[in-house]
Amino acid sequence: GVISMIRKLIQSEGGSTVAIVFDAKGKTFRNDIYKDYKANRPPMPDELRCQIEPLHELVKASGLPLISIAGVEADDVIGTLAVMANKAGRTALISTGDKDMAQLVTDKTTLINTMNNSRMDVDGVVEKFGVRPDQIIDYLALVGDTSDNIPGVPSCGPKTAAKWLAAHGSMQEVINNADQVKGKIGEKLRASIEFLPMSYELATIKTDVELDCKLSDLDIQDPDKDRLAALYEELEFKSMLNELNTGGGASAANNVSSVSAGKAASQSKPVKTDYSTVLDKKTFKSWLAKIKKSKLLAFDTETDSLDYMSANLVGVSLSVKPGEAVYIPIAHDYEGAPKQLEADYVLAELKPLLEDPKVALVGQNLKYDANVLHKYDVKLNGIAHDTMLQSYVINSTGSRHDMDSLAQRYLNTTTIHYEDVAGKGKKQLTFNEIPLETASPYAAEDADITLRLHERLWPDLKEDKQLKKLYEDIELPLLSVLSRVECNGVLIDSKKMEVQSKEIAEKIEKLQQSAFEDAGKEFNLSSPKQLQEIFFEEKGFPVVSKTPKGQPSTAENVMVQLAEKHELPRIILEYRSLSKLKSTYLDKLPKQVNGRTGRIHTSYHQAVASTGRLSSSDPNLQNIPIRTEEGRRIREAFVPTKGYRLLAADYSQIELRIMAHLSDDPNLIDAFNNGQDVHSSTASEVFATDLDSVGGDQRRAAKAINFGLIYGMSAFGLAKQLDISRGEAQEYINLYFSRYPKVKEYMDNTREKAKDTGFVETVFGRRLYLPDINARNAQIRQYAERTAINAPMQGTAADIIKKAMIVTDQWLTDSKTDAKIIMQVHDELVLEVKAGEADAVAAKVSELMVGAASLKIPLEVDAGIGNSWEEAH
Repeated sequence: GVISMIRKLIQSEGGSTVAIVFDAKGKTFRNDIYKDYKANRPPMPDELRCQIEPLHELVKASGLPLISIAGVEADDVIGTLAVMANKAGRTALISTGDKDMAQLVTDKTTLINTMNNSRMDVDGVVEKFGVRPDQIIDYLALVGDTSDNIPGVPSCGPKTAAKWLAAHGSMQEVINNADQVKGKIGEKLRASIEFLPMSYELATIKTDVELDCKLSDLDIQDPDKDRLAALYEELEFKSMLNELNTGGGASAANNVSSVSAGKAASQSKPVKTDYSTVLDKKTFKSWLAKIKKSKLLAFDTETDSLDYMSANLVGVSLSVKPGEAVYIPIAHDYEGAPKQLEADYVLAELKPLLEDPKVALVGQNLKYDANVLHKYDVKLNGIAHDTMLQSYVINSTGSRHDMDSLAQRYLNTTTIHYEDVAGKGKKQLTFNEIPLETASPYAAEDADITLRLHERLWPDLKEDKQLKKLYEDIELPLLSVLSRVECNGVLIDSKKMEVQSKEIAEKIEKLQQSAFEDAGKEFNLSSPKQLQEIFFEEKGFPVVSKTPKGQPSTAENVMVQLAEKHELPRIILEYRSLSKLKSTYLDKLPKQVNGRTGRIHTSYHQAVASTGRLSSSDPNLQNIPIRTEEGRRIREAFVPTKGYRLLAADYSQIELRIMAHLSDDPNLIDAFNNGQDVHSSTASEVFATDLDSVGGDQRRAAKAINFGLIYGMSAFGLAKQLDISRGEAQEYINLYFSRYPKVKEYMDNTREKAKDTGFVETVFGRRLYLPDINARNAQIRQYAERTAINAPMQGTAADIIKKAMIVTDQWLTDSKTDAKIIMQVHDELVLEVKAGEADAVAAKVSELMVGAASLKIPLEVDAGIGNSWEEAH
């Protein structure tokens, strides 16, 4: 019953962060407060007790986080998790039928009773109990609880308690006014005053339990299918065992993925595998012959590092037929390793095949393999498919796109994980250290699974012409472009960064001294505890919000509010900003310069952001702050090679232009077609002033409105940003939509269409699925609705910059121009160009970027040239 309830709940509600909480054995702190707490409860029946341990095992085998903390009750753990979620800006859903839990209800936390499928929000608490959620503890203390043996006021029922709390607000005020309560109930109230505070304490759910986990640790994991099968068989869960064996809803984790939009895993028949290791030239030659006869070659590399710039090739795996694969080791060097084929020989034999465009290759994240082979002067010219990109294009949000996840989802197959063969933590082996009898099946499986995934995914992709075109025209060709961009790398002036770091260190030191003077003592500016003492105990600043442990928060959003009226928080904010700038960029980037190339090499991720945008890591070059002078100065240290210049070409207001195209609003289109400043044009309408008379503050406000609305900003958000009343903000929004009525119509239609179809699309057919668009929880649903408005614009902008990269890279290759793309940052391309050709390249790149998409209004590109990235702006 419990397992069925959990499966149904996760399937119907979705979400990936879940905790199943059980009471721990033994007494709790409440027994210390009151020795008779729950004394009247009968012992657990043996028939129930024997089910607890198997239930724990089932939960854990299903991949669900299980928590049980000694000394507290499950309610306290749940309360702590709900508060943690709320503080992190997330909603919480608590599955319970316990009335005590009503005290946890907020605008972000709701209860669901799976026995009758009823929900309880703030209004629901008031409707059921006659009191607000923040009065539930007072209510419980007054009424008492016979099941928990919590003494209340004798004869005080729910209606009496609600009546008293309506009149006085809290239990303490009821006590303070006890002499006004007449009759026997008044006498009983006055006789109960002594133990009511204890009852209040017993009824209070702790929300500051010390947990050894974060919210991010509570994501659903892949199920242990072998363990589940054994448990299902032992417990005679016949239908669940059948589901597991046939690839159906085998576990809670499977149910989570099955409710994601897009096509779910098909029923896959077991595949008989034949994996082998090639250690001699004769066998290797026979595989080369197979490759030449095959229509498609699944290819994968094994290396000794995830960093493509430092990785050395350890072996390659190949497959031309599902279930059959081979591993060719070339650099396993552990003690006792068998003799392997020479690396130079294997690469020399494979190079003609891998570089032949007619030999079609399929891989999983082939960009990594291409980058590794770049060091060995081998090019993958025949890339025909990439299963990671196929999955991403089919449904960017339906699953993770790594091989293990895709094999589980689409092939109903649990693969060998890297940790299974290499170990974990500090003792984890690099692949060259793994014995071949263990390494070979793992490596060969990679090629086999890749080929089988392609055969499963490609037919689905081919069926949808739009998605097929997106895959073949944008994502697949971009793979090779990004590989070149990553290998090109970026040159930085490490000495300049060192100078900037020292200058910022001096500013940080001055800020620290200013903070000491303001506080009247020395303290650790990075210590939340010390800041709490100074802010809230010594200086008496107002408590804006609290931590999950109930302490006054010193988080950044709190600091921003406090800084409006107090100097010390302003100093702390600047101190934090400069410290992060120094540690994250100025001190770290020089250490990430590659010793072989002398440049920084980031990794661009195609299959991460749901909207289609690229992301960057190790280092993240897309997140360098540019709103402060110090942040912008970091770009001064991004420089070209001697004799070259940097060219920065950036799309201007691209998302607003996309909104004009999508909404077909005549006023917005006219503004762009006539070369008007859109923000000034909006300001003219909103503030009822001539276009020529629009002031700077009015334009900034209009800019906030323009961008805020396409990001789904509400009147409340706009009011906060512009520091005006919500009424004024709503008036601005109304004026905006009166100026651009088609924009409002487009937004309304998009939301409705998303509710009907479950997804939205970019101009080029990229889909973003929105599983929460019809969620019962208002906050979750509204977030999905805001995403529905913004995603088509952000996604279209991502598609356009990708198309621009492809055509620019193709032109550079065909024309043999002495220039190369070195970075992509949001809506901007950065190139390194021969000094004498910079102007001509800038003009051509701008032309190519403008022509990357044909919208109802022209795209506009701002291009600059300089001796640094900052100077190019």
